[in-house]
Amino acid sequence: MSQNYDVVVIGAGMSGLAAAIRVALAGKSVLVVEKHDAPGGLNSFYRQEGRVFDVGLHALTNYAEKGQKRAPLNKIFRQLRIPREAFDLNPQVGSRIRFPEASLRFTNDPASLESEIAANFPDCLEGYRNVVRFVEERDATALEDRGEMAGSFLAQHLPDPLLREMLLCPILYYGSATEDDLDLDQFVILFRSLFLEGFSRPVDGVRTIIRALLKKLKEVGGDRRMNCGVARIVTRDDRVEEIELDSGELIRAGSVLSSAGLVETNRLCGLNDPGDRVGRLSFVETISVYKENPGNFGWNDTITFFSTRRPFRYRRPEDELVDPGSGVICIPNHYQYGGGRSLKEGLVRLTALANFDQWKALPKEEYQERKADWFERLQQVAREVLPTPTKDPRQSLVARDMFTPLTVEKYTSHLGGAVYGSSHKAKDGRTDFDNLYLCGTDQGFLGIVGAMLSGISIANRYVVA
Repeated sequence: MSQNYDVVVIGAGMSGLAAAIRVALAGKSVLVVEKHDAPGGLNSFYRQEGRVFDVGLHALTNYAEKGQKRAPLNKIFRQLRIPREAFDLNPQVGSRIRFPEASLRFTNDPASLESEIAANFPDCLEGYRNVVRFVEERDATALEDRGEMAGSFLAQHLPDPLLREMLLCPILYYGSATEDDLDLDQFVILFRSLFLEGFSRPVDGVRTIIRALLKKLKEVGGDRRMNCGVARIVTRDDRVEEIELDSGELIRAGSVLSSAGLVETNRLCGLNDPGDRVGRLSFVETISVYKENPGNFGWNDTITFFSTRRPFRYRRPEDELVDPGSGVICIPNHYQYGGGRSLKEGLVRLTALANFDQWKALPKEEYQERKADWFERLQQVAREVLPTPTKDPRQSLVARDMFTPLTVEKYTSHLGGAVYGSSHKAKDGRTDFDNLYLCGTDQGFLGIVGAMLSGISIANRYVVA
């Protein structure tokens, strides 16, 4: 005998948990099923030798102060009825974009980046202001695909290709499933979240946000089952009838919200989705733990987005396991933690593009060897990209770890370890079935705040209304 729910949500990531909370707040019965034992999806955490490491979260973007009612972050607090204090958000100190020819520093005050552009790219200042005005006025949350791309838009306003590449570097790394470009609406969402709103972080990392979401889900009566994978979505005609779990158990659902991804959800329904819709972009990330604050080495920026070559390339490497020519360096110590708080150890995380297929093909022993090799190579990249250290960081290193595209695949179940899913997005959340909807990465809203907004908006539009 199968259980019955008004709504089943596939995936206990940020979008799935937010969607489930909205459904439960509307008085409907909801079950969240998650194949892993850890919630959070891409933005999760794990423990190793007494330390907790974040997976995914460098920063919570879209930072907004209390009282900014139109800000996406504050909309989340209202929609989920979660107190702002539960997220323990602390703003960044300041971040930087580093290219061989120039460096741009920015903070959560948009004026800081504009002044940097005025100093370094005076001929582009008015064009940059036009970009900002466009971003502020554009409704990028429209749930239709307008077929416009960011690269051609920027070329109309910014005559210097270096500035265009420097602005695209953080935006692509923090949300694009498309090589070297992205949809214009996604650009607008990310530009606003990074450059006009900015970065923040809980002192305890992503688990603070996950705990707040799980607590709320429990309070409003939502059910959650971990280690509970979905074997298939049972359909008849144009509707979903049941969810079959890996255990063989059947769950009947009035509606299903899936955060598993477009291609992955279609395959659960027995549809042969075209292989070219599988995302190509995946990452490796090294995590270095130091016995002191990295500021003691002269490394004082919160996040550094870099490219060591021109033109900047954001695409899957074909000749190497990893492309060390660009990436992101995050130092979680450099947030303005209130109350005199600080991290107990120094952390430096470096993210770079990687080739999933090549990592997947490695024999087990060689896989470990290549991880060790690439860890050392990427640490050298960090030492070259960041300011020349005032002392050797290697003397302070106390722990290290590294994840590869196979880790991304494990935590997200995205085919190909595609961090941002398919390059094809279903902005309206619809699928081939009347009561099956997509939320999360492949619906098209990006970042942690974007993922939660995706879950909220899809639940509101199709289930709660």
